[in-house]
Amino acid sequence: MNVVPRDLMTENAVSSADFRGAMRHLTGGVSVITAGRGKDITGMTVTSVSSFSVDPPTLIVSINRDASSFPLIRRHGAFGVNILAADQLDIAERFAGKGGLKGADRFAGARWVTAVSGVPLLVGALSAVDCEVEEIFERHSHGIIIGRVRDVRNSIRNAALAYWHGQYVTVDQDEDAVRLADVSLPSHVRRGI
Repeated sequence: MNVVPRDLMTENAVSSADFRGAMRHLTGGVSVITAGRGKDITGMTVTSVSSFSVDPPTLIVSINRDASSFPLIRRHGAFGVNILAADQLDIAERFAGKGGLKGADRFAGARWVTAVSGVPLLVGALSAVDCEVEEIFERHSHGIIIGRVRDVRNSIRNAALAYWHGQYVTVDQDEDAVRLADVSLPSHVRRGI
């Protein structure tokens, strides 16, 4: 594989607007990253969480270095990943900054538990994951954080919140299966003939 040296790459060959437009086509699961301890807590809504390794269990998240969560993650060496259910849109919007709430005020209106690491985890999330920072790579405007999973709390819920084309959308295993059956089965089968 040939790698282009950095000094030969064209800076800003792709406009930010074009890149954002391309990324709007990528559907992402919605999570709230939580950071800090005690009353010094904050969090943010992201779609940039991905599994990294199963053995050992690790995940990766990309966070803007100007975000209030980034220095707390760096200082405490831990963060929470709360994968949101379809009915948790209000939490996604609150942690995305809608309504102007910041810091600990964003946690009001939902139930939280304190993880072993000290970060808050959302009660009722599809999954709440307690992570210890393994490594942080700073590139451009963001920090790429590898987190070693220390604890996982899974729920039995199956309707997720996703983000696509600038909007929150619901992914519901049961409802989507029915919709797919309606459009994929011949009409005589749907009618029971």
